Amino acid sequence: MAGKAVISLTTGLEDPEKVTVAFLVAVGAAELGRPTLMFLTKEAVRLVLPGVAVGVACEGCPSLPDLVERYQKAGGRFMACPICFDARRLDKGDLIAGAELNGTIPMWQWIGDEGATTFSY
Repeated sequence: MAGKAVISLTTGLEDPEKVTVAFLVAVGAAELGRPTLMFLTKEAVRLVLPGVAVGVACEGCPSLPDLVERYQKAGGRFMACPICFDARRLDKGDLIAGAELNGTIPMWQWIGDEGATTFSY
């Protein structure tokens, strides 16, 4: 089995190109069979709500809805920081498929002893 990948994203749609790059890296890992986790903090927690990850960041970029769909189909998981999520008074009942509210301890438990390749955006 390929090694795990963790993509940490702090940015939301205030920087759609950064979000797109993070998703491209995550989609690539997941579609190649790596167990892949996107750990979302700060404004990025909004991306696990329906209708938020929308639009196209730049000419020639894939759309965010297409990237999210590909990531989900490839088995990618999302962990959104519960502190960041609650601070924004978001509704836990609205999470998209594959998303959960979990903090750093569950992230480290998911990584486990074998470690993971990490990217931070």
